[in-house]
Amino acid sequence: KITSSRIITMSETTTKSTTDGQCPDIIGNLPVPPSSVHNTRTNSKGQTVVIGIEGSANKVGVGVLLYDPSSRTYEILSNPRKTYVPPQGHGFLPKETSWHHQAHIVALIQTALTEAFPNNPNPANELSAICFTKGPGMGGPLRSCAIAARTLSKIWNIPMVGVNHCVGHIEMGRIATGASDPVVLYVSGGNTQVIAFSDERYRIFGETIDIAIGNCLDRFARVIGLSNDPSPGFNIEQEAKTPGAKFIEGLPYVVKGMDVSFSGILTYVAQEAKQKLTKGLLSKADLCFSLQETLFAMLVEITERTMAHCGQNQVLIVGGVGCNRRLQEMMGEMVKQRGGTLCAMDHRYCIDNGAMIAQAGIFALQHGITTEMEDTWCTQRFRTDQVRAIWRPATVLKHT
Repeated sequence: KITSSRIITMSETTTKSTTDGQCPDIIGNLPVPPSSVHNTRTNSKGQTVVIGIEGSANKVGVGVLLYDPSSRTYEILSNPRKTYVPPQGHGFLPKETSWHHQAHIVALIQTALTEAFPNNPNPANELSAICFTKGPGMGGPLRSCAIAARTLSKIWNIPMVGVNHCVGHIEMGRIATGASDPVVLYVSGGNTQVIAFSDERYRIFGETIDIAIGNCLDRFARVIGLSNDPSPGFNIEQEAKTPGAKFIEGLPYVVKGMDVSFSGILTYVAQEAKQKLTKGLLSKADLCFSLQETLFAMLVEITERTMAHCGQNQVLIVGGVGCNRRLQEMMGEMVKQRGGTLCAMDHRYCIDNGAMIAQAGIFALQHGITTEMEDTWCTQRFRTDQVRAIWRPATVLKHT
């Protein structure tokens, strides 16, 4: 279930967070057609239930999502996941990550179905479709989860829906926070994009031109010897909160138009750490605090520029880095000054999970989109703007 969590300590007029239990369909999507229009299988109560499988990086998750047409609400029935945590000083590699996912996927599916339908001996009979991550992501982990989805589709004789990982994050954020048409900041280990919707697609207004912000944080955490458990970025965030942490002047701040670059600042702080940490000239807290402040300021700048360009006053932060409280605070202050609203979530729904794949997948399924078996291949390169989001009105942004 989605439980209430106040994300940012700000006035109620500028902050929106996740809601309890059922999420009403009030985000401006097109009306959901009756299930008979596209021959969508429903359960005995006429409800549409899908299972979502996510495994594009180091997390593997399975979510079960229900849509009730009588109340026009979506509800997460279960959403278990497992995280592959590599040894300290190492990143997660495709082969080992694939082995991790293969070892846990069956148990996660069983757990998800048991939690969703505790008294049902045949929970598969409740399902309308299987949604899976088609890309982008790491090839081996993606294929491991896609094979599981294909197998279940054959066993249960239900259709599949291939989902863009990035769109999954966006749709989860929209339904969980009630954000109808926000500017989206998508920040994770593999992606950094500022997005706005126009003409059936999520248009990318700005992005990283080299490495993603999450990758930058993870690599720096390895440089200074922080643990990978629960995640390098989280441990940087905690280190940056150390009382007395000092801001280091002169860190590279690279914003090129609407795009950002993080490789230069990573090289700079890594050199600073190697040269000055052992001498006591800087502390880990100084470095983590300074890195966060500079990176997040770059993100706030390009997000504000997108808001101004599109005439929008609502921002939604999604992706694993999106649960960083300092990023939410800085973005919230900018949005507050513009008289807007910030929509954000905590780690349960910012971090990769199966329910987000189910959410984007059920939107597609309700409007007649399924993926044939021969098209269930995965791809490491799948741009956010390649997806036609036909469940949303085809509005066109006008420059303001």
